Amino acid sequence: MRVAYFDTVGGVSGDMTLAAFVSAGLKIDDLIEEIGKLNLGGIELEASHLQRSGITAVKLDVIVSAPQEHHRNLAEIVSIINQSSLSERVKEDARKIFMEVAKAEAKIHDTTIEKIHFHEVGALDSIVDIVGAAVCFEKFGIQSVYSSPVKLGSGGFVDSAHGKLPLPGPAAAEILKDYPTVLTDVPYELTTPTGAAIIKAMSLGTLAWDRFRVETIGYGAGTREIPQIPNLLRIMIGELAPSYEEEELVAVETNIDDMNPEIYPFVIEQLLSHGANDAYLVPVIMKKGRPGILLSALANRSRLDEILSVIFSQTTTLGVRIQPIERRKLQRSQRVVRTQLGEVKVKVIALNGKERLIPEHEECKRLAIEKKIPLLEVYRILEKELSG
Repeated sequence: MRVAYFDTVGGVSGDMTLAAFVSAGLKIDDLIEEIGKLNLGGIELEASHLQRSGITAVKLDVIVSAPQEHHRNLAEIVSIINQSSLSERVKEDARKIFMEVAKAEAKIHDTTIEKIHFHEVGALDSIVDIVGAAVCFEKFGIQSVYSSPVKLGSGGFVDSAHGKLPLPGPAAAEILKDYPTVLTDVPYELTTPTGAAIIKAMSLGTLAWDRFRVETIGYGAGTREIPQIPNLLRIMIGELAPSYEEEELVAVETNIDDMNPEIYPFVIEQLLSHGANDAYLVPVIMKKGRPGILLSALANRSRLDEILSVIFSQTTTLGVRIQPIERRKLQRSQRVVRTQLGEVKVKVIALNGKERLIPEHEECKRLAIEKKIPLLEVYRILEKELSG
């Protein structure tokens, strides 16, 4: 899975994000071409190289020569995005980022998302930053985003359309609620509302480094020199190995060739009810050409005595084989979802940051009986709706 990791060395802003992606290999001309699809006019992008603490980074400036209209509402910004010829993915990601800003501003000003008017974030340069970030994700084929805990400045003030605001800025702080952050003693605005919104809307959280293979690194520079830290955003791009749940099980097996086959279904039921994760039968040919059955059960070692008790009391075997087994499985949970057939309990399978919904068999049976439709049709309807 292709991943972008935001290392917020000196915080994060919109222009630092674009600069870091350019540093990582995105052609500035490609970014300019995509931004041109917004049909805003009077906008130029300029990239230059400089050093922060001896690290070469890209500084990107959005130069606006057109008349500025700072006070746009969410509907106006969404209209600009929707009417552009940008890809659907870029449009969707840009709308998600702006929605994070809108929710925060509405909370701070005690109004609704529909009534909120963006100030700094409604300006053309901020629109370019947010849409540009969405473009970067698409250009690099990013499937998931992660970040370090986001660094915030404190102990100072920042100028805004509402006057001087304390650091961390109210909008950035509101956006990053419930997201890992670090409150530094740097008296400057390290993370802007735009940067905070990019992280909150796109990131899945922090990252387990043992699964991440870095391929490309880019550095985006902030505007000012900061004595305490390098004013940089580092973006690392690479591949992330799938995340599996791991557990240690034991496999209990025995060969049986002298038991009434009608007993096997009951044995399987008993094994499962006594804690086996799985139990199954395999036909085998035993010594002297005799047909037999290989009975197998998988269970947590803590349930081993119960599994042995079932096998020895319910079958004719005189001994079993026990082997440790390492199992890896996809993350899963249950959820109730509303469908055209009513509420349905489904399995939620997580893989590479995405979810797959699978209807439970017993739920499908229930719906087939209640709705008086074939079970096959129930599966067809639910699979189509849940995959949409």
